[in-house]
Amino acid sequence: MQTFAAKKAKDSFGLLLDTAQHEPVFISKKSRLVAVVLSSRDYERLIQEENDLLAIKADKAKKSGFIGTRASRSLMANLLNAKA
Repeated sequence: MQTFAAKKAKDSFGLLLDTAQHEPVFISKKSRLVAVVLSSRDYERLIQEENDLLAIKADKAKKSGFIGTRASRSLMANLLNAKA
């Protein structure tokens, strides 16, 4: 992965975009990493991977007895509205 100083990123924006099509590009300011530029293809892939992971975690939670937010709200409402 390449690192561009913020000034180089600004001055060579076309090069930054071209480079990001092949690999993520770190942007640094005062020797500190402040951003990463990725291609839209890589971004979409990361979002899909995150969604897939969240779906796996949700399925695992449901199988272990987690009832979900909608059912949980309904249960709490019923309990709070129950007469003692």
